[in-house]
Amino acid sequence: MDHIKRLSATDYDEIFTLSQFAFQYKLSEDDLIKKEEEANRHIIWGWMEGEKVAAKLHMIPLSININGKSFEMGGISSVSTWPEYRRNGMVKQLLAHALQHMRKNGQIVSYLHPFSVPFYRKFGWEIAFNKKRYTIPMDKLKRKWDAIGYVRRIDADNKLIHQIYSEVALNFNGMLTRDAKWWEQRVLTNNEMVAVCYNMNNEADGYIIYRVKDNILQVDELAYKSLNGWKLLLEFIANHDSMAMEVNMTVSENDNLPLLLDEPRFKQEITPYFMARIVDVPAFLSEYPYEKGSEDVSLAILVHDDFLPDNSGSYVIKQTNGVTEVFSQEKTVDEENVIHCTVQQLTAFMFGYKRPLELSLTGLIQGDDEAIEQLESLIPIRQTFFADFF
Repeated sequence: MDHIKRLSATDYDEIFTLSQFAFQYKLSEDDLIKKEEEANRHIIWGWMEGEKVAAKLHMIPLSININGKSFEMGGISSVSTWPEYRRNGMVKQLLAHALQHMRKNGQIVSYLHPFSVPFYRKFGWEIAFNKKRYTIPMDKLKRKWDAIGYVRRIDADNKLIHQIYSEVALNFNGMLTRDAKWWEQRVLTNNEMVAVCYNMNNEADGYIIYRVKDNILQVDELAYKSLNGWKLLLEFIANHDSMAMEVNMTVSENDNLPLLLDEPRFKQEITPYFMARIVDVPAFLSEYPYEKGSEDVSLAILVHDDFLPDNSGSYVIKQTNGVTEVFSQEKTVDEENVIHCTVQQLTAFMFGYKRPLELSLTGLIQGDDEAIEQLESLIPIRQTFFADFF
């Protein structure tokens, strides 16, 4: 690891020169200042060849929630290498270094947006979030919504929007815990419109962040606390019919808007989005908020993690009278009630992206029927969704 150096603000010129080359964009002076301000919260490591940054990786300390509980998360971003240094294992070493740092600092899960899913699967990440994208002709939204309340456009109000977002985020697994800087730098960037819906008691019930251009209404974010709030926002969107012929929006995979429309035949695309990884398996399994069942449970999960071998091992989960205990054992003596999986599949079913039974039926995890049924009973059913990007 002698080649790995933690970079600082004095290296920003090299850092952003590489980013612009690798991701093929050009920053204006104002954009560069904004990027540097964002980078102040990043931990950035470079692979050095002499005094030159040959490759780099950004790690963003963040937090997310799973089943209503907060977990510290390390977000991996801006992984890049100059072409003359590629395919020499530099990124692999940077990823290993970042994961070890996360383990030491209590960031027991990690996210990233992959340029290649197979590439990051080699290092233990797995798809944990899909995005569902609608392209809706405006006339399909024009109907009587029977919503009670009103919608008002507002100046960007981080506090009000944050309160709504934080409540709605608990309905999903994996949503980011946003702070004021994140809202300012990553969500409300002064290029969008913001509107809030209010119920009959004048209580904020949801919001929409959107833009209108070239006859398209682009919904950047839609959040609502009730069915009535949802309908108020849909009615508000439909009221832009003189300005836009089409509505584009990204929603959670379990979104049911088509059920509300008279004509549900419009373009709907589901695409794999962000990947996640359990960085510290024993810590994650111990802290995980399990479903409390009426029957006692006892099973072992034999985890294989080739990239972080410290995670590999047998973990026993016991639940008695609603109290769950997790402990490691050196080896599994009894093969009954044992589930075999990789850290990738462990991430997929513990996050709730896929159910254990689904993964068992496709041969991606192995275990007898009783073990799979017990595992199913321990994991709450909750949709994964990630509304951000980094």
